[in-house]
Amino acid sequence: MSELDDRSREPTPLEKNRALLEWLEYQVGQVNNRIRELEVAEDQERRRREAAHAALRWKIQPQRTTATALLHRGDCTLYPMDGGHISREDAMIALAEPDIEPCEICRPDTGLTS
Repeated sequence: MSELDDRSREPTPLEKNRALLEWLEYQVGQVNNRIRELEVAEDQERRRREAAHAALRWKIQPQRTTATALLHRGDCTLYPMDGGHISREDAMIALAEPDIEPCEICRPDTGLTS
């Protein structure tokens, strides 16, 4: 058979299925890439929501022997802590205490006194 005859003939069922498999593998690769993109986007959105939520809360850094206790905004990186956040009302009460001072960096008092 000549090369021209090979091009004009109908593909065999095996050739069709191999071509279909190749195309499906390509599609699976595309879907896997999209899933990875969506996972990254979801993770970024989750972190953004957590950061926004933390910014609306407060935390107290316990008193050390020579330093006073400090009140921080929930998203202050000077005192990293997961969990244990307090409400706005509790933060206002804490600021009224003589042995708790606001953090000089994140200035939690500005969000509480306005």
